[in-house]
Amino acid sequence: MIDTISILRIIEDTIVDGVGLRTSIYAAGCSHHCQGCHNPESWDISNGTLYSIENIMKVIKDADFSNVTFTGGDPLYQVEGFTALAVRIKAETNKNIWCYTGYTFEEVVLDKHLSQILPYIDVMVDGHFEISLRDETLKFRGSSNQRIINVQKILNLHNG
Repeated sequence: MIDTISILRIIEDTIVDGVGLRTSIYAAGCSHHCQGCHNPESWDISNGTLYSIENIMKVIKDADFSNVTFTGGDPLYQVEGFTALAVRIKAETNKNIWCYTGYTFEEVVLDKHLSQILPYIDVMVDGHFEISLRDETLKFRGSSNQRIINVQKILNLHNG
C-alpha cells in the first residue's frame, strides 16, 4: 500500500483552489506539460518532497475550517497515493475534496487505473490548460475548456 506522496508544497487557508477555505496539496509530477502552465516546476516528480500520508493528514486535520484540494502538477500522476489520501480524508473528516487534473473527466472514467480515485472526489476541475482559451474571469480554472464537475452527482446518476 502506498504511504508516501511526492509533494511540491502544501498551502493552508487558500481561497483560489475551490470554494471556501482550502488546504491545497500540490502534487509533483505531470505528463501533460501544458503551454503556459502556472507551475512548470511541478512536471518533474523529483522536484517534490516525499510526505507520508500520515503527516499530510495531520496538516489537513489541523485546519479545522478548510476543505481539501489536490492540485499540482497532476495528482492523478500519483493516483494510488492520492486515492489512499482521499480514502483517509473521507474516513476521518467531513471535508470535501476538489481535484484538478489535466485529464478530462471522460478519460478518467474510462481508465480503470485513474478512476480508482473517483468515489472519493467531490469536485473535479478537468482538462488541459489551453493558453489560447485563457480567461482570467473564470473562477477556479484557467481556460474555458476546463470544467468544474460535481463528481458524486454524476456517479450517482450513472449508478442510480
